[in-house]
Amino acid sequence: MYSSDDSAPVGKRIKSQRARVGMSRPVLAGLVGRSTEWLKAVENGRIQTPRLPMLLRIARALELEDLAELTGNDHAVPVSVFAGERHSTLNAVQAALTDFRLSPPERAVSSEHLAERLRQAWHVRHASPDHRTQLGALLPGLIRDAQSAARSTGDERRAARRALAGVYQLADFYVAYQPAPELVWLVADRALNESYEADDPYIIACSAWAMVQALRDSGRWVEAIALARNAIDRLSPYLHRDETSGDWRGIAGALDAEIAYVHARRGRYGEAWEYWERADRTARQLGPAYRHVQTSFSIPVMAAHATTLGVELRRPGEALQASNGFDADRIVSLPRRSRHFIEVARGHSQRDESTAVFALLDKSERTAPETIRYNGYAREMLHALAKHPPSGMRDDVRELCQRVGVPG
Repeated sequence: MYSSDDSAPVGKRIKSQRARVGMSRPVLAGLVGRSTEWLKAVENGRIQTPRLPMLLRIARALELEDLAELTGNDHAVPVSVFAGERHSTLNAVQAALTDFRLSPPERAVSSEHLAERLRQAWHVRHASPDHRTQLGALLPGLIRDAQSAARSTGDERRAARRALAGVYQLADFYVAYQPAPELVWLVADRALNESYEADDPYIIACSAWAMVQALRDSGRWVEAIALARNAIDRLSPYLHRDETSGDWRGIAGALDAEIAYVHARRGRYGEAWEYWERADRTARQLGPAYRHVQTSFSIPVMAAHATTLGVELRRPGEALQASNGFDADRIVSLPRRSRHFIEVARGHSQRDESTAVFALLDKSERTAPETIRYNGYAREMLHALAKHPPSGMRDDVRELCQRVGVPG
C-alpha cells in the first residue's frame, strides 16, 4: 500500500506509486525510455535520484498531478508547474504524425517544393518569439505532404525521404518540452529511419543530433555518445573535401557539442571540456558569419554552450564567467537566445542570487515567451521565486509568473 511518509526516498515513492496503479516495472521503464534494470536501481536507491525532466516523465506516466507524490516535498507542486500545458495546436500536429498510415496519399508534392517550404519553416522557427504557435500552424500540412511524397516511387523518393527527415527534425523542436514525451521519441526515431532510407550521411547526422538529445535527457548517456560518434564517423570521409558544404562540418561540430553536454550531465569535467574545445575549434574554422540552420551551431552558440556546461557541472562561477564573455544578442535564433538566458539564470540560482534569476527569466520571456513557457528549469525557478521573491519584487514576480503560466 502507498505510504504518504514524507521522509520516504524518491525511489521508494516511485515504486509505491507504480504499485498503486498496478503498473509493472517493465511497462513504466518503457514509457520513460529506460531499461527495467535502471528503474529497479532507482527504486532500490542504488543510483542517484533522477533529475527533474525524468521525474516529470515518471509522474506523467503514473498520471500524477502533484510532483510531491514522488519528491516528498512539504507543499503540493502540480506537475503542470514544471511541464507546462499542451500547446493548443499539439493535437493537430500529433494527428498528422500518427494517422498517416490510415489515410490514402494526399496530392503529389515535388521534393523541391517541400524543401523550399521546409527552408521557410526553419526561418520561422528561429525568427519568431511565438515559434511554437507558428510551427503549429505549418507542421500539420508539411508533415502530411512530406509523408505522401515519401510514399511515391521512382527517382523522387530518395529526395522526398530526405525532405521528410528534415520535417521530422523540425517537428522535434515543436514537441520538445511539451507534456507529450512519446512524441519526442516518435519524431526522433522517424527522422533517423527516413535518413537511413535516404542513405545520406549528412541527413543521418542531423537526425542523430535530435536523437542524442532525447537519449541524453533520458539518462541514456552511453547510447547518446555512441550514436553521436557513429554519425561523425559517417561524415568523416567527406569533411575535408573542397566540394563539401560547410554544413557537413557544422553538424559534426554540433554533435561534438552534444557529446560535451552529455559528459557534463554525467559530471565528467575533463571529457566535457575536451569535446567543447573540439566543437569550438570547428565553429571558429567556419567563421563568424556561419550558423547551422537546424542546430544553430555557431561561435556565439558555442559560447552559450560553455555556460550550460558550467551549470551542468555545478560550477556556477565558470558558467557566469562564460556568459559574461560574449554578447548574447549575437545568437541569431530567438528561441535559442531565450534558452541561453534561462541557462544563465540557472547559474545565478545555484548561487542563490534571486534578483539576478528574476532579471534573466524576465529577459528570456520578453525574448521568446514560448521558450520559457515550456522549459521545466525556468518554471521551477519561477515557482521558487513565487514562494520567496526578492525584496520589494513580489508583484514583479507575480506578473512574470502570470505571463509564463506558473501559479504565483
